[in-house]
Amino acid sequence: MRTFIYKTIITAVLIILVFEITIGRKFDQINSKVESFFTKEGRKEAVINLKKEIKKANEKENYLNEEERELLRNFILKIQKELNL
Repeated sequence: MRTFIYKTIITAVLIILVFEITIGRKFDQINSKVESFFTKEGRKEAVINLKKEIKKANEKENYLNEEERELLRNFILKIQKELNL
């Protein structure tokens, strides 16, 4: 009976450790990112990063490559045909 209890306790501790090492750390990372959006400083930082990305995008000459242009063009033409019916 003692060996069963010891094995159960050891197994439970090992399962908890493996969970904390693998999945628990990912939850902590996700939680810290989500919490940053709920603070005033986190929102300010997100706005600053967004502005930087928009400035970089505005400096580009072309937003889309040739394949993306063709896909969007065909999609828009299809929608226009459907709306004209």
